Amino acid sequence: MTARILGTTAIIAALSASAPAHAETTLHILHINDLHSRIQPINRFDSTCPAEDDAAGECFGGVARIATAVDSLRGPLVAAGENVIVLDAGDQYQGSLFFTTYRGAAAGEFMEAIGFDAMALGNHEFNNGPEGLLPLLDKVSFPVLSGNLDVTGDPTLNGRVQDHVVLDVNGMQVGIIAALTRDTQEISSPGPNVIFQDEIDALQADVDALTAQGVDKIIALTHVGLPADIRIAEAVTGIDVIVGGHSHSYLSQNDPRRDGPYPLWISNPEGALVPIVQAYAYSKYLGHLEVTFDDAGNVVYAEGNTMLLDASVTPDATIAARVAELAGPIETAMAEIVGETTGFVEGDRAVCRVTECAMGNLVADAMLDRVRDQGIQIAIANGGGLRASIDAGEVTMGEVFTVLPFQNTLATFQMTGADVLAALENGVSEVAEGAGRFPQVAGLRFVWNPAAEPGARIVSAEVDMGGTWSPLDPAAVYGVVSNNFMRGGGDGYRVFANNALNAYDYGPGLEEVAATYLSQNSPYTPYTDGRIATAE
Repeated sequence: MTARILGTTAIIAALSASAPAHAETTLHILHINDLHSRIQPINRFDSTCPAEDDAAGECFGGVARIATAVDSLRGPLVAAGENVIVLDAGDQYQGSLFFTTYRGAAAGEFMEAIGFDAMALGNHEFNNGPEGLLPLLDKVSFPVLSGNLDVTGDPTLNGRVQDHVVLDVNGMQVGIIAALTRDTQEISSPGPNVIFQDEIDALQADVDALTAQGVDKIIALTHVGLPADIRIAEAVTGIDVIVGGHSHSYLSQNDPRRDGPYPLWISNPEGALVPIVQAYAYSKYLGHLEVTFDDAGNVVYAEGNTMLLDASVTPDATIAARVAELAGPIETAMAEIVGETTGFVEGDRAVCRVTECAMGNLVADAMLDRVRDQGIQIAIANGGGLRASIDAGEVTMGEVFTVLPFQNTLATFQMTGADVLAALENGVSEVAEGAGRFPQVAGLRFVWNPAAEPGARIVSAEVDMGGTWSPLDPAAVYGVVSNNFMRGGGDGYRVFANNALNAYDYGPGLEEVAATYLSQNSPYTPYTDGRIATAE
């Protein structure tokens, strides 16, 4: 069924007109998604914000502001007899030195302090393997969910991750179901014992199970991205609300810069309208959706907005003090100045996952520079590995870590030109989906056609052979540098895992390589030069 997206006012009027006026129940859903270890406040580029900038009122988010925002809404609502739940749609992990240092324990501690009611697993929760979930799971008392995962074969997670849960909210039974993108198998490290199932099939099965128990208010807490949430709403019956994550979509009731309305209404197979919400990422916003159900559990009203957590939101003092305590061992090392830039270095995912970007050039150039004397001609980095931009001026080690938080190492290997071409085809195969596999390159330039079928999009490719651009030769063997995640087949680069020759995956950390390059080329001037172009 084609998605139906209507104006909020028209929808509410239509729902209210068809619903009984008695026995209505209201539920307030407070939600975040894709925090990505932004425990501390962030700046306008989504990087960790220096304390002096925060004091000057120039920062956003951070867990202490989330706590204040949640309490400022939840407290008065509960006191007035309203029903409130607090949800997280996944990806607490990965993105700052807090994760690098505390491995999820800090995330779990602060989620417990804020008082979440449920969390869906995100793909980054698997970055350190299934056992990497334990630091978070051991800290929280609320349920952590993923309904399309079979974890019974994994001794670490068996019994620790639930398919679904029923929350008792002042006597009202609210079912929470969940799903995680199956791309996790390629973009993270869930291991061989975590079995992924089709999201739609799994969610429908969980809806049916809850309905059989008499639960008629069901929320899907998903980490699959907004396009997949729309497909889920169109295909699954019985879901009343979808609270999503993964695509970092900024939904807003009234901001003209939004990615879509808050909520976004989609019709399900039976013609019922399902509101979908998401709240961008990095702790910058808190979503608040007010939903009213009739006595049969049907949604008759839903409205709300994303709340900007700017300097007008005073951080919770107790949580802020604990953040500062945990940050102490990190800040000294991260405050080190590693270089200077003459301009803004664009690293936004909306750019680096679809085309050449200045941050991609910086990182790929740094990679190639580090190993060029080892006979390496080509650098290929995944756009999804770039997690922030850098403003003009001095650059700290902390900012470099925020851009490159994954602790990847350089991986060098030899590969035929045919396999390099296959790697590029993989890189441009899912651009419309915003996949992180998009290739940022150095020593290589290519033209691709986004209108062509995946697997046949590369129009031409050339390699810099000692200052002369030469067509990529399918039969020639080239030296390639990437990162160990991609070399292991991550982001769909299975050709690296299967066909690389003389591979060495244990080079220096990518963040150290980038920091050294900035230091050696300071002041660094960001640029793009057309190394990635689209066919006319």
